[in-house]
Amino acid sequence: MNTMNFHKYRPTATPDLPNRQWPNKRLTQAPIWVSVDLRDGNQALAKPMTVEQKLKLWDKLVSIGFKTIEIGFPSASQLEFDFTRRLIEENRIPDDVTVQVLVQAREHLIKRTYEALEGVKQAVIHVYNTTSRVQRDKVFEKTQDEIKQMAVQGATWVQDYAKQHPTSNWIFQYSPESFSQTETDYAVEVCQAVMDVWQPTPQNKCILNLPATVESTSPNRFADQIEYFITHLQNRESTIISVHTHNDRGCAVAAAELAILAGADRVEGTLLGNGERTGNMDIVTLAMNFYSEGINPELNFSNPDDWIEVVEEVTQIPTHIRHPWVGQAVYTAYSGSHQDAIRKCLTVQKDSNPWDVAYLPIDPKDIQRDYEAIIRVNSQSGKAGAAFVLEQEYGLHLPKWVQQDFAPTAQNCAESTDGVVSHKILYDAFIKHYKLSESAIQLDHYKLDKQDGKEHLSLNVNGESWQGVGNGTLSALCNAWQNKTNQEIDVLDYAEHAMQQGKEAKAIAYIYVQVGDQKRIGIAMMEDSLSAMMQALISAVQ
Repeated sequence: MNTMNFHKYRPTATPDLPNRQWPNKRLTQAPIWVSVDLRDGNQALAKPMTVEQKLKLWDKLVSIGFKTIEIGFPSASQLEFDFTRRLIEENRIPDDVTVQVLVQAREHLIKRTYEALEGVKQAVIHVYNTTSRVQRDKVFEKTQDEIKQMAVQGATWVQDYAKQHPTSNWIFQYSPESFSQTETDYAVEVCQAVMDVWQPTPQNKCILNLPATVESTSPNRFADQIEYFITHLQNRESTIISVHTHNDRGCAVAAAELAILAGADRVEGTLLGNGERTGNMDIVTLAMNFYSEGINPELNFSNPDDWIEVVEEVTQIPTHIRHPWVGQAVYTAYSGSHQDAIRKCLTVQKDSNPWDVAYLPIDPKDIQRDYEAIIRVNSQSGKAGAAFVLEQEYGLHLPKWVQQDFAPTAQNCAESTDGVVSHKILYDAFIKHYKLSESAIQLDHYKLDKQDGKEHLSLNVNGESWQGVGNGTLSALCNAWQNKTNQEIDVLDYAEHAMQQGKEAKAIAYIYVQVGDQKRIGIAMMEDSLSAMMQALISAVQ
């Protein structure tokens, strides 16, 4: 049998950090968010976006609340250049939004980048060069000193060309590309050299972006890299530490989250994680993680269907139904035990109390998810699933004994449809099972009087007159039935409620009785609760 040759691989070297501080910290506020959908996300597409598509996504990113958006690589192609010019010339950049552009540490590309940004109010110039050992040795065939000099030269060009465009406010950002696979002490050395060129201050900070261009170690070790970098960097107060994680190991969100604990101020990512290979860090997931812990994410994802439609249109990538937080099925329970727990928690959940519902980390209504979709009835569901759907869609608060009685019927519906049962199918089955539209015995008229502490009931059923006396209406009706048929009735349980609010509300009554050696359930919907109660009993005993 073939086996996987794991011996050919080695773990990524990360700094030894025995006194790490990040595990003892807690998240308290959202980071500075940067969308790189228009650049990193775009370059990962088999069919890159057109200018019009980029404009459409740009508008959506602004509406969500991003204050920094990396718009592209304007020196790389005419399309990227033209898109940058459209944003500036058509005055599409709000005053509180900063555009960011990427450029390699090469002079002619830097010059072209500033030409693309002519007239912009404020922009981040994001310059980078690779620093990892494998690229130094096998791609560029340069020493550590030579690679560092490339970074210094790129930083110098960025600064010199900025002076030629003094009407704009320029923010400088440097990335030691493949930071995750770079010796961390060497990454500090290179970034320190770049800072020596730019001379940032606490009032005029530069940005140092530390990318896991390839995710090559576990999130905790990446956090160690970030904390080591920050604690060994001089003039830390003059920098904004940014991270840019990829998802090769499936841990991009976790790596970014732990990096914030380790001291990162800023996070770059994309909506729904679109990016090269397995993707970029998903900003939606990380922002909603903050939201679920009561921390303001500073981004508005309250209407996912609105922006997901745009993302899917421009990327041609469908969103998985199990995508964290915003997938169509992530709040849906098929398991009977899950459904029962959700239903019971929702019954006692008060709007004034903190959210505390089993299996639902947030209230789905916060992101426009209807409760109809939370519990879906299929062959794996129990009695609680059908009860929840009938309650949410039709206002039926089924007592437990009705739930148990109706469960086999709901199960048969699920098995016959070979999938999820719609609420209409369930409701129609409920009406049919309890004969709510075809009772053989109809209550035509009734009169109720109270004499000597007793209820005296006279009623007309199918044209016949019945008479009964009891301590209450139910007992008087049971007495009337016994007088007519010589059958005794024991009422085992009873429930009633209005089906909706307002003057036009109908009443529904549920009654559980024993007639001889048989237990029966009767249900009736009527204009008033008293009529519903009597009709329910009549339906049970017929």
